[in-house]
Amino acid sequence: MIRPEVHHYRELFTHALDFAEHQVRRLIERDPGFYPMYTHRGRWRHDLPAWTHWCDGFLPGLMWIFHERHEPHSPEAAWWLEQAVRYTKPLEPRKHDREVHDLGFIFMSTFRRWHALTGEPSAREVVIEAGRTMALRFREKGQYLRSFVAEESLFIDIMMNVGIIFYAAQETGERTLHDIALRHCLTTRRVLVRGDGSTAHEGIFDTATGEFLRQSTHQGYRGDSCWSRGLAWALYGFTDCYGYTRDVRLLETAEACARYYIENTPADGVPPWDYDAPPEQRALRDTSAAAIAAGGLLRLAAATPDRIRGRLYRTVALHTLYTLASRHLAEPDPEWEGILKGGVYHLHKGLGVNESVMWGEYFFVEALARALQETDDGVPA
Repeated sequence: MIRPEVHHYRELFTHALDFAEHQVRRLIERDPGFYPMYTHRGRWRHDLPAWTHWCDGFLPGLMWIFHERHEPHSPEAAWWLEQAVRYTKPLEPRKHDREVHDLGFIFMSTFRRWHALTGEPSAREVVIEAGRTMALRFREKGQYLRSFVAEESLFIDIMMNVGIIFYAAQETGERTLHDIALRHCLTTRRVLVRGDGSTAHEGIFDTATGEFLRQSTHQGYRGDSCWSRGLAWALYGFTDCYGYTRDVRLLETAEACARYYIENTPADGVPPWDYDAPPEQRALRDTSAAAIAAGGLLRLAAATPDRIRGRLYRTVALHTLYTLASRHLAEPDPEWEGILKGGVYHLHKGLGVNESVMWGEYFFVEALARALQETDDGVPA
């Protein structure tokens, strides 16, 4: 039986998902074939730079989630399936893209969902090939998958993308792929996750020797600070990779990141853009980091063998989603084109600051759908 407070969550979360569908429908009708990244003054279409080309999977990923939430064979499910396939297919050539480290974002949210929901065999093959391409980023000296910016660079963000290599290994039985992915995770754990569970954005290596040199950042306040979206990537990513490996070291790391997030995030669940930013900058929150963390905490709640901690993770996740759905939806502003306000892309470049961002939209919707599904399945809240 659903307790009253969970019933309250259910109504709010369902409404937020309905609004998300409405906003994505408007986008498709207004700007067909367009793959947005972040809004500028609430508008998706603008001529500001992207920095890197990593977000195209999130819009069709939303469509796959919308397809799944409707009754099979209903007109709504059929319409979202048609749109999801239409927006997913053009991404296929990027299975050979060696310019970005974000193939997990692009393909796990699209072709992976396509195969999981319909059994389409060709979609599975696309994801496997993308996983093999991702593995080509591995550097033996240093034991890491290099970021898009340089040979010597490792990003915490890659923890959200290494899962596509694990998936390819799982589907093909190619042990080398599994080993590459696991070694990357362990290197990231060693050099980017600190003893208190906080994370650095970037690690720099000596490419000649593989020696780790220092922590750095492109998007955080400083190299030794904790950029909140990076922490959320780590929390979610280590949890996801634990699911592929059952390596307890990855679970321990995810729980350390979760502990830091819970202990240092304001009570409403929405973190500052960087936990170590000076007081005058801490007022800038990042709802996209909150959405990612909420999704990661729901997954971690199911993964941890400790029922008390699992209950804590799920409670924090639900409370965070409640805050986002009740205080940060763009619904009160009819001119705003996104779903979730208050996201931050790249503060230092002045891109997508206090705006809607596509990863925030995707992980918010994914977490809402997961929370509702768990309630339907009888998971205690």
